[in-house]
Amino acid sequence: MPENERDISVFKIVALYIGAVIGAGFASGQELMRFFAVYGSKGLWAAGLATGLLIYLGAAVLFLSVKYRTANYLQLINRLTGPWQAKVFDWLSMAMLLAGLGVMLSGSGAVFSEYLGIAAWPGVLLLLGLVVLVLSGGMAGVIRINFILVPLKIAVILLISWLVLLFCHPGSGPAGEIPGTAGISTGNWYLSGILYVSYNMILVLAVLSTLGNRVSAGKGLVGGALGGLGLGLAAGMVVLAQGKLYPAIASYQVPLLFMAGQVSPVLRIPVALLIWLAILTTAVANAHGLAARFAPVGSTKYKLAGGICALLVLPLGGQDFDRLVGAIYPLFGYAGLALLLLLFIHSLGPLIKFWGAKFGGPKSLIVKILRLLMLWIKKIKS
Repeated sequence: MPENERDISVFKIVALYIGAVIGAGFASGQELMRFFAVYGSKGLWAAGLATGLLIYLGAAVLFLSVKYRTANYLQLINRLTGPWQAKVFDWLSMAMLLAGLGVMLSGSGAVFSEYLGIAAWPGVLLLLGLVVLVLSGGMAGVIRINFILVPLKIAVILLISWLVLLFCHPGSGPAGEIPGTAGISTGNWYLSGILYVSYNMILVLAVLSTLGNRVSAGKGLVGGALGGLGLGLAAGMVVLAQGKLYPAIASYQVPLLFMAGQVSPVLRIPVALLIWLAILTTAVANAHGLAARFAPVGSTKYKLAGGICALLVLPLGGQDFDRLVGAIYPLFGYAGLALLLLLFIHSLGPLIKFWGAKFGGPKSLIVKILRLLMLWIKKIKS
């Protein structure tokens, strides 16, 4: 039975949002170190700024998607800008989603070669096969895999960060620039916080816009805000832990693996698995956003489009993962700035009106969000 408005709960929306953002870069700790930890105590301010933007923009994307009853990102972009600008955004989004999918295939191969000590190609082909399998289940399949894996990913990330803060000694030695940060670290903590959100927003828009005709405005607004809050809390915890080990942690390609090793060598295996699961959910998000661009979600054409897109970027799976990330991801951030501006312009006024009519003001909305967050935590514990 296809997912409809009654079936997609707030918690499934949250899982879909978080699953799209927590990819290999986030789960490895490299992304958070480059954007936040490198700024020391100011990195926490940058993470706080990013959290506020993730909360607002997640809610805004879903609110606008529901308002215009969208089924893919192109339908939403067409409502936010003119015809030729929409074409530019469309081609840019397709290029970035394809590139992102290719990076995830490469990342899967890297996990197999670096952590399992075998050839990279089985990891690439396994990820490709699982992505096609998940898409064959339509929206239900995409939501199900995120609903299962996202709580697990968050739990492992928070556990390792918490253990580092409790038991590890602070790092020592002179602070230096993180290798490979050129083109990512901006020198300004506030700009870094904004760029972190903007480089994630194209994928977030591609995924969340497919829910426009499947959820209510209230569910979308609360789910988007809760997803942004969850991402911000996880990022803040990791940045705090990285700050305790900085600058010793700066020379490692997989900072979270280093963090786990500082606590106990036994934790290295769960971290390697965590990184691969993060790669899987982000690869699914990229393929889903692309397939929904070409065909209705769940249709035969949708499944075919997802498989074709995965095959098109298969050659990228054999490329060096670090080199792909360094070349592609900085472009995402700067290209997404215009998208952030569009979302703010078109959502601010309507959202203020909706708050007053539906929730009785921003304070009442915050109370509802906090109650749902506590309920989700209880579900995870049980």
